Amino acid sequence: MATDRSPGPLDGVRVLDLTNVLAGPFACHQLAHLGAEVIKVEAVGRGDLARNLGSDPELSARGMGISFLAQNAGKRSLALNLKAPRGKEVLRRLVQTADVLVENFRPGVMDRLGLGHDALKQENPRLIYCAISGFGQDGPWADRPAYDQIVQGASGVMSITGDADSAPLRVGYPLADTVGGLTAAMAICAELNAPDRGGFIDVSMLESVLATMGWVVSNFLVGGVVPTPNGNENHTSAPSGTFQCADGLINIAANKDDQWEALARHLGRDDLLRSPEYASREDRKRNRLRLRAELETVLTTKPAADWARALNAINVPAGAVMSVPEILSHPQVSDRDFLGRFEDVPGVGRAVDLVRVGVMIDGSRPSVDTPPPTLGQHSADILERLGYGPDEIETMRREGVI
Repeated sequence: MATDRSPGPLDGVRVLDLTNVLAGPFACHQLAHLGAEVIKVEAVGRGDLARNLGSDPELSARGMGISFLAQNAGKRSLALNLKAPRGKEVLRRLVQTADVLVENFRPGVMDRLGLGHDALKQENPRLIYCAISGFGQDGPWADRPAYDQIVQGASGVMSITGDADSAPLRVGYPLADTVGGLTAAMAICAELNAPDRGGFIDVSMLESVLATMGWVVSNFLVGGVVPTPNGNENHTSAPSGTFQCADGLINIAANKDDQWEALARHLGRDDLLRSPEYASREDRKRNRLRLRAELETVLTTKPAADWARALNAINVPAGAVMSVPEILSHPQVSDRDFLGRFEDVPGVGRAVDLVRVGVMIDGSRPSVDTPPPTLGQHSADILERLGYGPDEIETMRREGVI
């Protein structure tokens, strides 16, 4: 991969990533792509649990599991025993040089190690300390272990995913972890801009997910409507949902009256516009299943991609339901520099393609120059830069501190 990238907006910011698996690593993944120097502090001999996760058992056995590769490019790895006095000393010295520390241990773990926010603030009053947890730093569930699926279930997401027959269903990717990570990255970027740095950021994955459910939550809080699972139907409008075509499914979102009218006319179903059953938005919502059946009598005569092109041309939002391989190979993604390739990745032994971040800045995609690190790959270099000599480093290695 080329190493001539332009400086990112977070160039000069040092982040200590003490996180595991997904929410925290994903947050720091965003920061690394935006230019921050991210030092991943991992447990000696084990490292991030994600190193052993993913769909390739051989890579997982090597400690370079796909789940780890996905969000750790551009970081440097320091293998450090935080239970050892010398390991704590190393972290404190690192904190003196850092702008941000991110951890996703259960609440109280860092305090018990003597490395919590109050202790580290003594080393660096301007340190931004971000703690990511399933439910927040206090409350009756604070001490509960939390993985993505637990939070999806607790947040109500599963209760509204699927339809009346299939719900509750888990969303098909780690939604809570990812949203929690994005929330943390946003809060960190905001705190970096604070006139008086040094804040404590408490990120709850549960609350992060609930905050993204604005319409669903507000329909209950304001409208008194208990959210229900509606499958592929948009409960706010019709015809708006998934429809059968000749070769598969298409999403159509004719949410405005003029879009509905354009859709009916394009399909040659002007008669539907004269039916009292579909006269208003509320009428169409009440009769959505019958309306879908009427539209599918025409939609099933052509492939989804053909309908998508034709409907978008008349300003009716539509798109074929695609697989992950299909969308990754589509020019809309492949031609916008969304994927980054790393050749001959250490610990992997071959090239790896990884996603970057979902933003362009001044026409270019933020990126990192280096692949995901092997466990402890940069330990000696990081310690040397902190002022430790070769003999001290060798002693720490021999004692299992690094």
